Amino acid sequence: MNAIIKNSIEEISEENFLELSANISSPFMDYQFLHALEKSKSACLENGWEPTHFTKNEKDKITGFVPLYKKYNSSGEFVFDHSWAHALEQAGRKYYPKLLTAIPFTPCKGERIIGKDEVTRNELIQDIKKYMAVENIESWHILYPDEETGSFLKNHNFIERLGCRFVWKNRNFSDFDNFLEIFTARQRKTIKAERRKVFDAKISFRIIEAAEITLNDWDIFYKLYCQTYMDRWQKPYLEKNFFNQIGSNTTSCHPVLFFAIQDNEVIGGSLCFKNKDTLFGRHWGSIKNIDCLHFEACYYQGIDYCISNKLDYFDPGIQGEHKIRRGFEPELSSSFHYFLKDDLDKAISDFCFKESKGILQYKKSCEEYTPIKKEYRIKG
Repeated sequence: MNAIIKNSIEEISEENFLELSANISSPFMDYQFLHALEKSKSACLENGWEPTHFTKNEKDKITGFVPLYKKYNSSGEFVFDHSWAHALEQAGRKYYPKLLTAIPFTPCKGERIIGKDEVTRNELIQDIKKYMAVENIESWHILYPDEETGSFLKNHNFIERLGCRFVWKNRNFSDFDNFLEIFTARQRKTIKAERRKVFDAKISFRIIEAAEITLNDWDIFYKLYCQTYMDRWQKPYLEKNFFNQIGSNTTSCHPVLFFAIQDNEVIGGSLCFKNKDTLFGRHWGSIKNIDCLHFEACYYQGIDYCISNKLDYFDPGIQGEHKIRRGFEPELSSSFHYFLKDDLDKAISDFCFKESKGILQYKKSCEEYTPIKKEYRIKG
Protein backbone atom coordinates (compact mmCIF):
# COMPACT_ATOMS: atom_id res chain seq x y z
CA MET A 1 0.00 0.00 0.00
CA ASN A 2 1.20 3.49 -0.87
CA ALA A 3 0.70 6.70 1.08
CA ILE A 4 -0.52 9.52 -1.15
CA ILE A 5 -1.02 13.17 -0.22
CA LYS A 6 -4.18 14.77 -1.56
CA ASN A 7 -4.20 18.56 -1.80
CA SER A 8 -7.98 18.61 -2.12
CA ILE A 9 -10.77 16.30 -1.05
CA GLU A 10 -11.86 16.42 -4.71
CA GLU A 11 -8.79 14.30 -5.57
CA ILE A 12 -10.41 11.42 -3.70
CA SER A 13 -13.22 9.39 -5.25
CA GLU A 14 -16.42 10.13 -3.35
CA GLU A 15 -17.58 6.57 -3.96
CA ASN A 16 -14.37 5.18 -2.45
CA PHE A 17 -14.58 7.57 0.49
CA LEU A 18 -18.18 6.60 1.25
CA GLU A 19 -17.24 2.94 1.16
CA LEU A 20 -14.35 3.49 3.57
CA SER A 21 -16.36 5.69 5.94
CA ALA A 22 -19.55 3.61 5.95
CA ASN A 23 -19.36 2.97 9.70
CA ILE A 24 -18.34 6.51 10.71
CA SER A 25 -20.74 8.13 13.17
CA SER A 26 -19.63 11.77 12.91
CA PRO A 27 -21.74 13.87 10.53
CA PHE A 28 -18.65 16.03 9.94
CA MET A 29 -16.18 13.32 8.86
CA ASP A 30 -18.22 13.41 5.71
CA TYR A 31 -17.10 13.81 2.11
CA GLN A 32 -19.65 16.50 1.24
CA PHE A 33 -19.06 18.45 4.45
CA LEU A 34 -15.29 18.53 3.89
CA HIS A 35 -15.83 19.27 0.21
CA ALA A 36 -18.11 22.21 1.01
CA LEU A 37 -15.48 23.70 3.33
CA GLU A 38 -12.84 23.54 0.59
CA LYS A 39 -15.01 24.37 -2.42
CA SER A 40 -16.41 27.47 -0.71
CA LYS A 41 -12.85 28.57 0.21
CA SER A 42 -13.77 28.58 3.89
CA ALA A 43 -10.87 26.19 4.53
CA CYS A 44 -8.20 27.22 2.05
CA LEU A 45 -4.58 28.36 1.97
CA GLU A 46 -5.61 32.03 1.89
CA ASN A 47 -7.29 31.55 5.28
CA GLY A 48 -4.41 29.55 6.73
CA TRP A 49 -5.75 26.06 5.93
CA GLU A 50 -3.76 24.15 3.28
CA PRO A 51 -5.34 20.72 2.60
CA THR A 52 -2.69 18.01 2.86
CA HIS A 53 -4.86 14.94 3.36
CA PHE A 54 -3.09 11.61 3.77
CA THR A 55 -4.50 8.46 2.20
CA LYS A 56 -3.46 4.84 1.91
CA ASN A 57 -4.22 3.35 -1.45
CA GLU A 58 -4.53 -0.17 -2.74
CA LYS A 59 -5.34 -0.86 -6.38
CA ASP A 60 -6.63 2.69 -6.94
CA LYS A 61 -8.96 2.53 -3.93
CA ILE A 62 -8.35 4.35 -0.68
CA THR A 63 -8.04 2.08 2.34
CA GLY A 64 -7.17 4.80 4.88
CA PHE A 65 -7.73 8.52 5.33
CA VAL A 66 -6.60 11.29 7.68
CA PRO A 67 -8.00 14.82 7.23
CA LEU A 68 -4.83 16.89 7.44
CA TYR A 69 -4.09 20.57 6.98
CA LYS A 70 -0.91 22.60 7.02
CA LYS A 71 -1.93 25.40 9.32
CA TYR A 72 -0.36 28.85 9.12
CA ASN A 73 -2.26 30.25 12.12
CA SER A 74 -4.36 28.88 14.99
CA SER A 75 -7.65 30.40 13.91
CA GLY A 76 -10.85 28.34 13.85
CA GLU A 77 -9.52 25.51 16.02
CA PHE A 78 -10.92 26.20 19.53
CA VAL A 79 -7.89 24.59 21.19
CA PHE A 80 -5.61 27.45 22.09
CA ASP A 81 -1.88 27.04 21.52
CA HIS A 82 -0.79 30.64 20.98
CA SER A 83 1.51 30.52 24.03
CA TRP A 84 3.22 27.43 22.59
CA ALA A 85 3.78 29.23 19.29
CA HIS A 86 5.18 32.30 21.04
CA ALA A 87 7.57 30.22 23.17
CA LEU A 88 8.97 28.29 20.20
CA GLU A 89 9.44 31.40 18.08
CA GLN A 90 11.18 33.10 21.01
CA ALA A 91 13.63 30.19 20.84
CA GLY A 92 14.33 31.02 17.19
CA ARG A 93 12.31 28.16 15.67
CA LYS A 94 9.16 28.13 13.54
CA TYR A 95 5.88 26.94 15.03
CA TYR A 96 4.02 27.48 11.74
CA PRO A 97 3.23 25.78 9.54
CA LYS A 98 2.02 23.04 11.85
CA LEU A 99 0.01 19.95 10.93
CA LEU A 100 -3.61 19.79 12.05
CA THR A 101 -6.05 16.90 11.94
CA ALA A 102 -9.47 18.35 12.65
CA ILE A 103 -12.73 19.29 11.01
CA PRO A 104 -12.26 23.01 10.25
CA PHE A 105 -14.29 25.35 12.48
CA THR A 106 -16.04 22.34 14.05
CA PRO A 107 -15.01 21.49 17.63
CA CYS A 108 -17.14 18.34 17.83
CA LYS A 109 -15.97 14.91 18.90
CA GLY A 110 -15.61 12.21 16.24
CA GLU A 111 -13.40 9.86 14.30
CA ARG A 112 -10.16 11.36 12.97
CA ILE A 113 -8.10 8.48 11.53
CA ILE A 114 -9.98 5.92 9.47
CA GLY A 115 -8.69 2.80 7.81
CA LYS A 116 -9.76 -0.64 6.69
CA ASP A 117 -7.85 -2.17 9.62
CA GLU A 118 -5.48 -1.38 12.50
CA VAL A 119 -2.39 -1.96 10.36
CA THR A 120 -3.50 0.72 7.91
CA ARG A 121 -4.14 3.23 10.67
CA ASN A 122 -0.73 2.54 12.22
CA GLU A 123 0.95 3.05 8.86
CA LEU A 124 -0.85 6.38 8.36
CA ILE A 125 0.52 7.63 11.67
CA GLN A 126 4.06 6.60 10.74
CA ASP A 127 3.76 8.08 7.25
CA ILE A 128 2.75 11.47 8.63
CA LYS A 129 5.55 11.43 11.20
CA LYS A 130 8.04 10.75 8.40
CA TYR A 131 6.53 13.62 6.43
CA MET A 132 7.06 15.92 9.43
CA ALA A 133 10.73 14.98 9.58
CA VAL A 134 11.27 15.54 5.85
CA GLU A 135 9.45 18.90 5.88
CA ASN A 136 10.89 19.90 9.31
CA ILE A 137 7.40 20.57 10.67
CA GLU A 138 7.64 20.83 14.43
CA SER A 139 4.18 19.67 15.53
CA TRP A 140 1.04 17.72 14.67
CA HIS A 141 -2.24 18.37 16.49
CA ILE A 142 -5.34 16.14 16.47
CA LEU A 143 -8.42 17.87 17.85
CA TYR A 144 -11.53 16.38 19.45
CA PRO A 145 -11.06 12.70 18.54
CA ASP A 146 -13.48 10.12 19.92
CA GLU A 147 -12.39 7.90 22.82
CA GLU A 148 -11.28 5.01 20.65
CA THR A 149 -9.04 7.27 18.54
CA GLY A 150 -7.68 8.87 21.71
CA SER A 151 -6.57 5.51 23.09
CA PHE A 152 -4.98 4.70 19.75
CA LEU A 153 -3.03 7.98 19.73
CA LYS A 154 -1.65 7.44 23.22
CA ASN A 155 -0.01 4.27 21.91
CA HIS A 156 1.77 6.45 19.32
CA ASN A 157 3.31 8.82 21.90
CA PHE A 158 0.87 11.67 21.48
CA ILE A 159 0.43 14.01 24.44
CA GLU A 160 -3.15 14.33 25.67
CA ARG A 161 -4.42 17.79 26.55
CA LEU A 162 -7.66 17.90 28.52
CA GLY A 163 -10.50 20.33 28.07
CA CYS A 164 -14.06 20.59 29.33
CA ARG A 165 -17.30 20.87 27.41
CA PHE A 166 -20.99 20.78 28.35
CA VAL A 167 -23.38 18.16 26.98
CA TRP A 168 -27.09 17.55 27.54
CA LYS A 169 -28.01 13.93 28.26
CA ASN A 170 -31.43 12.46 27.67
CA ARG A 171 -32.90 10.48 30.55
CA ASN A 172 -35.80 9.17 28.48
CA PHE A 173 -37.73 12.39 29.02
CA SER A 174 -41.29 12.33 27.74
CA ASP A 175 -41.44 16.08 27.09
CA PHE A 176 -39.85 19.39 28.12
CA ASP A 177 -41.86 19.60 31.35
CA ASN A 178 -40.59 16.16 32.29
CA PHE A 179 -37.04 17.42 31.66
CA LEU A 180 -37.65 20.36 34.02
CA GLU A 181 -38.38 17.95 36.86
CA ILE A 182 -34.64 17.22 37.28
CA PHE A 183 -34.01 20.81 38.43
CA THR A 184 -34.41 22.52 41.75
CA ALA A 185 -37.67 24.48 42.01
CA ARG A 186 -35.79 27.78 41.69
CA GLN A 187 -34.12 26.81 38.42
CA ARG A 188 -37.35 25.39 36.96
CA LYS A 189 -38.89 28.79 37.58
CA THR A 190 -35.91 30.56 35.95
CA ILE A 191 -36.04 28.45 32.78
CA LYS A 192 -39.81 28.89 32.44
CA ALA A 193 -39.34 32.65 32.81
CA GLU A 194 -36.65 32.72 30.12
CA ARG A 195 -38.86 30.84 27.69
CA ARG A 196 -41.85 33.03 28.52
CA LYS A 197 -39.91 36.18 27.59
CA VAL A 198 -39.41 34.82 24.08
CA PHE A 199 -42.97 33.69 23.53
CA ASP A 200 -44.38 36.87 25.10
CA ALA A 201 -42.48 38.66 22.30
CA LYS A 202 -44.77 36.70 19.95
CA ILE A 203 -41.92 34.59 18.59
CA SER A 204 -42.63 31.14 17.21
CA PHE A 205 -40.22 28.56 15.83
CA ARG A 206 -40.05 26.68 12.56
CA ILE A 207 -37.82 23.60 12.34
CA ILE A 208 -36.56 22.56 8.91
CA GLU A 209 -34.14 19.73 8.25
CA ALA A 210 -32.14 17.99 5.55
CA ALA A 211 -33.72 18.12 2.08
CA GLU A 212 -36.60 20.32 3.32
CA ILE A 213 -34.17 23.25 3.63
CA THR A 214 -34.31 25.41 0.51
CA LEU A 215 -31.58 27.63 -0.91
CA ASN A 216 -33.66 30.61 0.22
CA ASP A 217 -33.61 29.23 3.77
CA TRP A 218 -29.82 29.02 3.59
CA ASP A 219 -29.65 32.62 2.33
CA ILE A 220 -31.73 33.74 5.30
CA PHE A 221 -29.59 31.80 7.74
CA TYR A 222 -26.35 33.12 6.28
CA LYS A 223 -27.47 36.70 6.97
CA LEU A 224 -28.22 35.75 10.57
CA TYR A 225 -24.89 33.95 10.89
CA CYS A 226 -22.94 36.93 9.53
CA GLN A 227 -24.66 39.26 11.98
CA THR A 228 -23.10 37.46 14.96
CA TYR A 229 -19.64 38.20 13.55
CA MET A 230 -20.48 41.76 12.50
CA ASP A 231 -21.56 42.46 16.08
CA ARG A 232 -18.00 41.56 17.15
CA TRP A 233 -16.36 43.30 14.19
CA GLN A 234 -15.07 39.97 12.87
CA LYS A 235 -15.07 38.22 9.51
CA PRO A 236 -17.24 35.07 9.43
CA TYR A 237 -15.31 31.81 9.31
CA LEU A 238 -17.67 30.25 6.77
CA GLU A 239 -18.34 31.62 3.31
CA LYS A 240 -21.86 31.84 1.92
CA ASN A 241 -21.21 29.12 -0.64
CA PHE A 242 -20.48 26.65 2.17
CA PHE A 243 -24.15 26.73 3.13
CA ASN A 244 -25.25 26.47 -0.50
CA GLN A 245 -22.99 23.43 -0.94
CA ILE A 246 -24.37 21.79 2.20
CA GLY A 247 -27.87 22.59 0.99
CA SER A 248 -27.25 20.68 -2.21
CA ASN A 249 -25.82 17.63 -0.42
CA THR A 250 -27.71 16.86 2.78
CA THR A 251 -27.87 13.07 2.58
CA SER A 252 -25.28 12.31 5.25
CA CYS A 253 -24.43 15.35 7.42
CA HIS A 254 -28.14 16.05 8.10
CA PRO A 255 -28.49 19.76 8.98
CA VAL A 256 -31.35 21.03 11.16
CA LEU A 257 -32.40 24.71 11.14
CA PHE A 258 -34.34 26.32 13.98
CA PHE A 259 -35.85 29.59 12.72
CA ALA A 260 -37.28 32.18 15.15
CA ILE A 261 -40.20 34.00 13.52
CA GLN A 262 -41.77 37.29 14.59
CA ASP A 263 -44.41 39.13 12.54
CA ASN A 264 -43.90 36.63 9.70
CA GLU A 265 -40.19 37.48 9.52
CA VAL A 266 -37.25 35.23 10.43
CA ILE A 267 -35.40 37.29 13.04
CA GLY A 268 -33.06 34.63 14.46
CA GLY A 269 -32.04 31.03 14.20
CA SER A 270 -29.60 28.28 14.95
CA LEU A 271 -28.04 25.57 12.81
CA CYS A 272 -27.40 22.06 14.11
CA PHE A 273 -26.33 18.77 12.58
CA LYS A 274 -27.22 15.31 13.79
CA ASN A 275 -26.33 11.65 13.62
CA LYS A 276 -28.27 8.68 14.95
CA ASP A 277 -27.95 9.63 18.64
CA THR A 278 -26.60 13.20 18.93
CA LEU A 279 -27.61 16.73 17.94
CA PHE A 280 -24.62 19.04 17.41
CA GLY A 281 -25.18 22.77 17.81
CA ARG A 282 -22.92 24.77 15.52
CA HIS A 283 -23.97 28.31 14.52
CA TRP A 284 -26.55 30.94 15.32
CA GLY A 285 -27.49 34.52 14.58
CA SER A 286 -30.16 37.17 15.13
CA ILE A 287 -31.05 40.52 13.61
CA LYS A 288 -32.94 41.63 16.76
CA ASN A 289 -31.69 41.86 20.32
CA ILE A 290 -34.42 40.01 22.21
CA ASP A 291 -33.84 38.92 25.79
CA CYS A 292 -33.29 35.15 26.13
CA LEU A 293 -33.68 34.46 22.38
CA HIS A 294 -30.17 32.97 22.29
CA PHE A 295 -31.03 30.51 25.08
CA GLU A 296 -34.26 29.50 23.34
CA ALA A 297 -32.84 29.14 19.82
CA CYS A 298 -29.56 27.48 20.79
CA TYR A 299 -30.50 25.39 23.83
CA TYR A 300 -34.17 24.89 24.63
CA GLN A 301 -35.33 24.27 21.07
CA GLY A 302 -32.53 21.73 20.64
CA ILE A 303 -33.41 19.97 23.88
CA ASP A 304 -37.07 19.82 22.86
CA TYR A 305 -36.02 18.41 19.48
CA CYS A 306 -33.85 15.72 21.10
CA ILE A 307 -36.69 14.66 23.39
CA SER A 308 -39.17 14.47 20.49
CA ASN A 309 -36.73 12.57 18.26
CA LYS A 310 -35.35 10.34 21.03
CA LEU A 311 -31.76 11.50 20.62
CA ASP A 312 -29.45 10.65 23.53
CA TYR A 313 -27.20 13.73 23.52
CA PHE A 314 -27.14 17.40 22.59
CA ASP A 315 -23.66 18.90 22.18
CA PRO A 316 -24.26 22.65 21.79
CA GLY A 317 -20.62 23.64 21.21
CA ILE A 318 -17.66 24.28 23.46
CA GLN A 319 -17.19 26.61 26.42
CA GLY A 320 -19.77 28.57 28.38
CA GLU A 321 -20.54 27.91 32.04
CA HIS A 322 -23.98 29.45 31.48
CA LYS A 323 -24.96 26.15 29.86
CA ILE A 324 -24.80 24.42 33.25
CA ARG A 325 -27.83 26.36 34.50
CA ARG A 326 -29.80 25.09 31.51
CA GLY A 327 -29.24 21.37 31.98
CA PHE A 328 -25.91 20.76 30.26
CA GLU A 329 -23.38 18.72 32.21
CA PRO A 330 -19.58 18.94 32.14
CA GLU A 331 -17.53 16.23 30.51
CA LEU A 332 -13.88 15.99 29.59
CA SER A 333 -12.73 16.50 26.03
CA SER A 334 -9.28 15.91 24.60
CA SER A 335 -6.85 17.02 21.97
CA PHE A 336 -3.63 15.16 21.14
CA HIS A 337 -0.25 16.60 20.21
CA TYR A 338 2.93 15.16 18.73
CA PHE A 339 6.22 17.05 18.55
CA LEU A 340 9.13 16.32 16.27
CA LYS A 341 11.83 17.28 18.76
CA ASP A 342 12.32 16.04 22.30
CA ASP A 343 12.79 19.42 23.98
CA LEU A 344 9.42 20.77 22.84
CA ASP A 345 7.76 17.42 23.50
CA LYS A 346 8.92 17.44 27.12
CA ALA A 347 7.99 21.09 27.69
CA ILE A 348 4.45 20.60 26.35
CA SER A 349 4.04 17.30 28.19
CA ASP A 350 4.89 19.02 31.47
CA PHE A 351 2.54 21.90 30.63
CA CYS A 352 -0.39 19.59 29.81
CA PHE A 353 0.16 17.52 32.95
CA LYS A 354 0.01 20.61 35.16
CA GLU A 355 -2.90 22.08 33.21
CA SER A 356 -4.90 18.85 33.54
CA LYS A 357 -5.04 19.26 37.33
CA GLY A 358 -6.78 22.60 36.86
CA ILE A 359 -9.16 21.15 34.26
CA LEU A 360 -10.17 18.30 36.57
CA GLN A 361 -10.79 20.74 39.41
CA TYR A 362 -12.80 22.98 37.06
CA LYS A 363 -14.98 20.02 36.04
CA LYS A 364 -15.57 19.14 39.68
CA SER A 365 -16.55 22.75 40.43
CA CYS A 366 -18.99 22.70 37.51
CA GLU A 367 -20.56 19.50 38.81
CA GLU A 368 -21.10 21.15 42.19
CA TYR A 369 -22.55 24.30 40.58
CA THR A 370 -25.27 22.44 38.67
CA PRO A 371 -28.92 23.12 39.60
CA ILE A 372 -29.78 19.50 38.72
CA LYS A 373 -31.03 17.66 41.79
CA LYS A 374 -28.52 15.16 43.17
CA GLU A 375 -30.62 12.09 42.42
CA TYR A 376 -30.63 12.97 38.71
CA ARG A 377 -26.95 13.77 38.22
CA ILE A 378 -24.91 11.61 35.86
CA LYS A 379 -21.25 11.20 36.70
CA GLY A 380 -18.85 10.96 33.78
